[in-house]
Amino acid sequence: MTPEETLNHAKQFCEELRKLEARARADTDNRHLAVGLKAQVLDFLRAAAGPKSAFAQQVEDLKPTSDWHQAAQLAAIMQAFVSHLERGLGGAISLERKAQLDVVSDLLEQAYQLLEDKSVHPGAPAVLIGATLEEFLRGWIDSAGLSLGNRKPSLQNYTTVLAEADLITKQDVKDITAWGGLRNHAAHGEWVEVQDPRRIKLMLEGINLFMRKYTNVG
Repeated sequence: MTPEETLNHAKQFCEELRKLEARARADTDNRHLAVGLKAQVLDFLRAAAGPKSAFAQQVEDLKPTSDWHQAAQLAAIMQAFVSHLERGLGGAISLERKAQLDVVSDLLEQAYQLLEDKSVHPGAPAVLIGATLEEFLRGWIDSAGLSLGNRKPSLQNYTTVLAEADLITKQDVKDITAWGGLRNHAAHGEWVEVQDPRRIKLMLEGINLFMRKYTNVG
């Protein structure tokens, strides 16, 4: 999401939560109205502010309570996030990281063009897509101040470090492992595994969505 889209979504959540608070106050027999919205708010904040952000953590730590009180608490957290964004503090990344992301974007565009060229074997863009993902994760680790320790630089080790820091989910790890497998098939000349351009296009689209999801975080 762009910063403007993030802000608009945050404001919409605030409005929904205020309405929910009013409804819950008026209808004390209606229970658990806030449960669904709490899950949505948490997913939104994890994507927009980061899985380990103070905003997401506050939502995670909320104790079960009456619907109106829960809605009021969620609304207060979201309003604080709106103010955070309006002060220009959300999604700020360094110029160095911005340059890295620009390079990554260019590489994915090149991979897409290769996929559209029927004279090019799909294995070629598969290697480029995999390398692009690896560069994205490497830059993320650098910008987050994380360390590989004694591990060698690799897609698998970058993934492990980010997972240990709770910056990516278990599903992300599974996806990255699958994408890395395709990249390795191509890199080792196992052409049968990467001969279907549709499979490689799904790989590209998945990685593109993954990087868009975590761009403001990384």
